[in-house]
Amino acid sequence: MRFAPEKYAIPDLPMQPFIDTGEIWEYLNRSIPTPGKVKRVVEKSLAKKRLNLEEVATLINASDPGSVELIKEGARQLKKEIYGNRIVLFAPLYVGNKCSNNCTYCGFKASNRKMLRKTLSNEELAREIEALEDSGQKRLILVFGEHAQYSPEFIAQTARIAYTVKKGRGEIRRVNINAAPLDINGFRTVKEAGIGTYQVFQETYHRDAYKTYHLRGRKVDFDYRLTSLDRAQEAGLDDVGIGALFGLYDWRFEVMGLVRHANHLEACYNVGPHTVSIPRIKDASMLDLGSDYFVPDEDFTRLVAILRLAIPYTGIILTAREPVTLRNRLIQFGVSQIDGGTRIELGSYTTGEQEHDLKRGQFRINDDRSLNQIIDELLQQEILPSFCTACYRLGRTGEHFMEFSVPGFINRFCTPNAILTLAEYLIDYAPEDTARRGWKVIEENMYELDEKTERQVQERIERIKEGERDLYF
Repeated sequence: MRFAPEKYAIPDLPMQPFIDTGEIWEYLNRSIPTPGKVKRVVEKSLAKKRLNLEEVATLINASDPGSVELIKEGARQLKKEIYGNRIVLFAPLYVGNKCSNNCTYCGFKASNRKMLRKTLSNEELAREIEALEDSGQKRLILVFGEHAQYSPEFIAQTARIAYTVKKGRGEIRRVNINAAPLDINGFRTVKEAGIGTYQVFQETYHRDAYKTYHLRGRKVDFDYRLTSLDRAQEAGLDDVGIGALFGLYDWRFEVMGLVRHANHLEACYNVGPHTVSIPRIKDASMLDLGSDYFVPDEDFTRLVAILRLAIPYTGIILTAREPVTLRNRLIQFGVSQIDGGTRIELGSYTTGEQEHDLKRGQFRINDDRSLNQIIDELLQQEILPSFCTACYRLGRTGEHFMEFSVPGFINRFCTPNAILTLAEYLIDYAPEDTARRGWKVIEENMYELDEKTERQVQERIERIKEGERDLYF
């Protein structure tokens, strides 16, 4: 008998839990993909229509080589059509690693007595930001442990400091946040500081698995965390990011959970997540994880391609947890944002050293290239590095962002703005070889623009060469 999802589905109600474990497993267990069915699902996605859970389960269960290749090629094509030939760059900045939770997979966990606890002072924070600006960064995500000291007021204050620090031509134009879930008033406080995206990762969408990993602190409450971004929406903070930590449970279930979360936000608020993050379990201090769910590279590549097809409008973030070769591969299949020049030990941007010390960092990173090295290698692949922040600053968030991005129109703005931010970087920070490659890539991408836009971009580039900054569409 064909599975009827309405029998299992939890209604989408604002502020109410929406994950039904049985529903997700029913989709996964009942879906029998055929090459023709997979082809129809991919074609729907290429028409820029978000997939439902049954269709996502079809892609997940499709394991024959021909279907897998069809999924990857579809993801490659869709990313090109929606995001253009560009990758958005940012830097994570860890502000404090105190934590009251006890999550078995995390170096910050409260029971880890080996962790060297630190919270940056305002002066130390400003110096870290100056160091980031010296390298050319324009976009930050501030990262906090989940601790009472890191209140909404504290988070808002750090964001305001980040915006005020200026070094030479350097400035931070967008501050995103990765921190504990807040109540509605807390989200309002942080929103008033002018932040961009607020990220809260569910880690795992499987309730029983969640209980085994989260042993103490507010984070033990699965539903409070699950509905955190509902509270952000209720507070008027309509730019949110979701994520799962792959390796805690079956990756197939987690992909379904992420899509279910996106569906819920759209159903209740007409706004899906701006970004989806896909970290994988890596080494951490005092790691206590006898997991059977580590995700091999090939499956990781598949899940990236499936997520790109499932939620076409959503940016996919891949961090420096992953090695260079894999990051380069996954950019092809749907990743649209990566961090560059990453340092995760508190205070390490100022020193310029990455010690890979698990007593000072949350986990081990596997890509410690400088920002310029990453930009240079992207340019060699003829990819357009971008520091664009225009959507945030022109109010293209929430429903307005969806209006542009769901049908794929956002590429009208993304490529021109990527060109302009790259031009700034090439003039202000790039070594001669990088600059030469960069101007060549800019020229090649200008040919892809319509005549009017090309003329407007060229005019703005001339103004940048004359000393103006922060020009955008």
